[in-house]
Amino acid sequence: MDETGPPAEFRWLLLFHQIPPKPAYLRVKAWRRLQAIGAVALKNTVYALPATAEALEDLQWLRREIVENGGEASIVEARLLDGITDSDARALFLAARDADYAELVEEARQVDAGADDARAKLSRLRRRFDEVRRIDFFGAEGREAADGLLSDVERKLGGEPMSASATPDDLKNRVWVTRRGVQVDRIASSWLIRRFIDPQARFKFVAAQGYAPQPGEVRFDTFDGEFTHEGDRCTFEVLALRFARGDAALAAIAEIVHDIDLKDSKFERPEAAGLALAFSGIAAGEASDEARLEKGAALLDGLYRHFGGKA
Repeated sequence: MDETGPPAEFRWLLLFHQIPPKPAYLRVKAWRRLQAIGAVALKNTVYALPATAEALEDLQWLRREIVENGGEASIVEARLLDGITDSDARALFLAARDADYAELVEEARQVDAGADDARAKLSRLRRRFDEVRRIDFFGAEGREAADGLLSDVERKLGGEPMSASATPDDLKNRVWVTRRGVQVDRIASSWLIRRFIDPQARFKFVAAQGYAPQPGEVRFDTFDGEFTHEGDRCTFEVLALRFARGDAALAAIAEIVHDIDLKDSKFERPEAAGLALAFSGIAAGEASDEARLEKGAALLDGLYRHFGGKA
């Protein structure tokens, strides 16, 4: 059993439990505890977690409390073979964490930076974000947006994003690091990096969690990355504003990438739906991240010319 994150060959811990009607608080307490440790329900009385040592300890404590109060509980380590697949289970975890991040985003948007209690609210939201991040086992897409918006509030309260002082010359001959399985924002950001910052930029693709950056590396569209979501801007928008402000063609692409990546229809770009399918097709047809960048770059080159950008 792995000591940290989900194993490469998926194995799961399943908690089967029956809780008696009394004491009445036990059912609510067990449910809250399962939520806190990030478990998801496969059925009404079956909860799942990736098979890690920490998850096993959490479930053992919960099982003990259920049994001591007259209930029944068993913990099983298993592979999912039929009925529900690993992908199905992952989707449940991703949906649960995206819902948590969406709730954080909504609360962060309500913070008035000029109010007396703004710092206290931000501190509470940051603690909640850290709690969600700890149980975000598979790197939900909503994490970057939530972190970016919280960072934006922090900046308004007197902070400054790490990317603010960097110049293109500072970023030459670097290795740019991002999460594996690149999709639209990371594909487009990579294209922008090579076109507007460093034509010789190299890219490294790593796991969503647990990677320690090496000297000379720059992280983008990752948690704690030097360039990532800020406020309600996706990573591509952040890079475009920082390194190619005033380029009308790039600004149009940024609006499209935003609408596809954040799915909030902020700009209501009519091209977004068709291009979302194109990027989805690239991801479905290419397992290699480098191949996805290559195919995506060809698409973005054409789009840039379409909007009047220089060849």
